[in-house]
Amino acid sequence: YEGPAESVRIIAGQFRGLALASVGKGDAGAHLRPTSDRVRESLFNILTKYDVFEGARVLDLFAGTGALGLEALSRGAAQVCFVDDGAKAGQLIRQNIALTGSGAQTRLIRRDARKLPANEDAPYDLVFLDPPYGKDLGARALDAARAGGWIGDDAMIVWEDSTPQPAPDGFSLLDQRKYGATHITILQAD
Repeated sequence: YEGPAESVRIIAGQFRGLALASVGKGDAGAHLRPTSDRVRESLFNILTKYDVFEGARVLDLFAGTGALGLEALSRGAAQVCFVDDGAKAGQLIRQNIALTGSGAQTRLIRRDARKLPANEDAPYDLVFLDPPYGKDLGARALDAARAGGWIGDDAMIVWEDSTPQPAPDGFSLLDQRKYGATHITILQAD
């Protein structure tokens, strides 16, 4: 993480314009790197075309501040499950859940996204995967989520990383975009 964070705001929907809790100077050890408002806006414009938000169950892996999951909730998702093992991330996610008043629609699991337990609830329709860049954590987290029953049939996966990601077995590539150092790969579970 480099430099002071700009304030992250919800772009659209019921929480539109709400400023989320600030990362502050960041936490290099936790690799907190909130997706910029510009990239989030572009990403959510793409996702809106797929009509994925209304009533969706969202899984936010390597959730960081929770901004991606909360943006989806603001746009009509029914539930969001945040997964992050960082203490600072957990604190920020709890603050942002409180700011949005979304406690009844959210759940936080303090755990390494690569070591998810078996899902005892319904599978998820939309999965955000935003691992620390360049550490090859995304594929392992996606494997764990699939093996644990977290990913629903035809679920959409939004994978943010420093390089474009190939579609792993069991997934089809829908779209790839580049925004500066950020590559967005959108997949669909087969």
